[in-house]
Amino acid sequence: MHGYFVLGRLGCNLEGYFATLGGEIGLWSLVVLAVERWLVVCKPISNFRFSENHAIMGLVFTWIMANSCAAPPLLGWSRYIPEGMQCSCGVDYYTRAEGFNNESFVIYMFICHFCIPLIVVFFCYGRLLCAVKEAAAAQQESETTQRAEREVTRMVVIMVIGFLVCWIPYASVAWYIFT
Repeated sequence: MHGYFVLGRLGCNLEGYFATLGGEIGLWSLVVLAVERWLVVCKPISNFRFSENHAIMGLVFTWIMANSCAAPPLLGWSRYIPEGMQCSCGVDYYTRAEGFNNESFVIYMFICHFCIPLIVVFFCYGRLLCAVKEAAAAQQESETTQRAEREVTRMVVIMVIGFLVCWIPYASVAWYIFT
């Protein structure tokens, strides 16, 4: 591997793992943030009070989900290889050889680390938007309510667009390579 990645196989695995882990932490942080906002604003669980334990559970969940994507290539389900100009490493989307199980890993990543987070983010922010619109309708002429509704709508649109801008290109290319 020294012929095309200066840090060797171990360096490629470490760099690929930490790059994937960082991206996945960002992804699952957006999901946890959406769920927390939904719980606080929409109150689907009556008497829910956000506490330090909930924040810790969100962090633990984020790290578990990020590792469930970043660790498998180190354990033989797919692998990390140099990509692009051979100066960074990522998941092997290209090899269809039997021994690497790349196809099943790409399908797993697409469903569990793109589609499910996308559905959760859309659901949570969609419900949040509905709750804010209902509250604004109940207080029709209130300037502060209308301003709050605009701010929440703006925040929801920015969060969803940010999620899509970050993850659709990556997911699309990975899916395109395998189909």
